[in-house]
This record gives sequence, C-alpha cells and structure tokens, in this order.
Amino acid sequence: MQKRGNASLCPAIRPWSDRTEAGARDDGAGHVDFLTDHKIPVGAIAGRIFDWLQDNGAFVFDTLAIFLETLIDALLALFLSPPGIGWLTGSAEPVPLYPAAWHPIVVIAVFVALTWALQRRWQTCLLVALGFLFVLNQGYWEETAESLTLVLSACVVCMALGVPIGIAAAHRPRLYAWMRPVLDLMQTLPTFVYLIPAIVFFGIGMVPGLMATVIFVLPAPIRLTHLGISSTPAPLVEAAEAFGATRRQLLWKVELPSALPQIMAGLNQTIMLSLSMVVIAALVGADGLGVPVVRALNQVNTSLGFESGFVIVVVAIVLDRMLRVKGK
Repeated sequence: MQKRGNASLCPAIRPWSDRTEAGARDDGAGHVDFLTDHKIPVGAIAGRIFDWLQDNGAFVFDTLAIFLETLIDALLALFLSPPGIGWLTGSAEPVPLYPAAWHPIVVIAVFVALTWALQRRWQTCLLVALGFLFVLNQGYWEETAESLTLVLSACVVCMALGVPIGIAAAHRPRLYAWMRPVLDLMQTLPTFVYLIPAIVFFGIGMVPGLMATVIFVLPAPIRLTHLGISSTPAPLVEAAEAFGATRRQLLWKVELPSALPQIMAGLNQTIMLSLSMVVIAALVGADGLGVPVVRALNQVNTSLGFESGFVIVVVAIVLDRMLRVKGK
C-alpha cells in the first residue's frame, strides 16, 4: 500500500516551480542588465572636466605652481640654510652668519623660543627641544625640514583660504548649507584620489603633494572658523551693536576675539592633518619623511620603517604641544 502525501505531488509541482524560479532569475538578470547598460557616466564626466581644465587652465595652473614653488623654496631655505649677508663682499653668494653645521641648533632654539611665547611652560619647551634633538640624532633633519616645509606651506594656504570662507559661511547660513556637502566630500573622498588631478595639473614633485594636502585639510579651518564665529555669545553682539559698532568693528573686535580658540584649534588640526599626508605626498614625488617610509615599504625594511615612522610621531607630538589651545 502506497503512502499518499506531498511526495506524490512533487513530479507535477517541481516543473512548475523550476519554471517559476528560472523566470524570476531571468527577470532579475534583466533588471540588473538594464541598470548596468544605463550606467551613469560619472567617471567620463570627471575625465571631460579634467581634460577641459588642462586644456584651458594651463596658465592658471602654471602661475599657481610657480607661486607654490617659490613659497616652498623660501621656507625650505629657512630650515636648511643659515642666513647670510652678501653686501659686505659684493659677491653673489651670501656670507653665512655662522657655520652651516650650527643651523639645526639655531632652528631648534627658535622653535623653543616660539613655544615659550605661546605656552609659557618650561616643560613644553623641554619637550620640544628633546623632540627635535632626537630627530637630529636619528639623522632625519633634512627630511624633517622638508616635511615641515610641506606642512607650513599647506597651513599658509589653508588658513588664508579657510578663515575668510568660514567667516563668510557663518554670516550666510544658506552659503554654508551649500558648502557642507562639498566639505563632506573633500573629507571623505580617499586621499589617493586627490593625487590623480594633482599629477595631471602639476606634474611630479612637492607642488602636487601640497595641492593634495590642501584639498584634504581645507575643510578643517573652514568648519572650525564657522563654529567659532557662529558661537559668539549673543549678548556680546547686542552690546556692540547698541554702542553703534559697524559690521567691520563687530567682526574684528567682537567675533574674531571670541572665535580665536576655535580658529587656533583649526590651525592645530590643519598642522596635524597636513603631517598625516606626508607619506601620501611622497607617492607623487614630494620630499620629506614620507620618502623613507615608502622606501621601507618597498624593501620590506622593518628597521627603516619603524625609525622613520617614529620620527613622524615625535614631530607630530612636538607640533601638537606647541600649538595646543589653552582653555579659557
């Protein structure tokens, strides 16, 4: 006696279920093919924009590259070459005021004096002195000078652009609403993506590394300046307006002093983020502490990688302690 159940219905049901599953798979594949066949040309549009900029903006990019190279050379000369006077001898080569071997010690002394002027704490001054002396002891002074040049150049450009943009955004909320997605994109886009247009427009060297650093770092001073200006206490603004302060006086004598801690925090973040880009910038030919790190990665050299990486950490700690914002 045969048992009756679902098994007897399987031969009749299975072909229909197979056809149904096959049809579902075909319909799903058709939808996927429709989506992939009608791809939004994001990359093609970006390529056309970059090609147009390269063809029509060569003069602008060349002028910008000359300005940035001049800034980099001037800062690098401050770190690596002792000051000199050429008018005493009338020669084209300036006469150094002291031997070139002393120049790192002089630069370290200047950093210590600057730290004392900013922090007024001998412990911080001692930390700065010991940190830079450690860098000198490890033989990375020239690479550190090149990285500091990249960092300071990025700070000059980012603060010169970021602070005015942040002030304008704080006074115009609609402008900041339009800017916020752009700032989010600049901070979330992988940093390696910045290197592609930097190489296209500026070639290989310090300038493309600097431009990639500026794009990555610029949102920090904009956001923190906007935060500082927007957070100005309303009673201060009302009191200044009651005494007849103009918009310029309100900005320079009320809003900027009130926002100074946030602006200094933006400067600190700018320096830290710029220093984090030294290894990325080395991939496009920028000199500095990123070069030995990349070399160690290519050679799988653990000692070289740890040595140069530890120097980067020491420099980051020193700069952070130098520019740490004091509490109100």
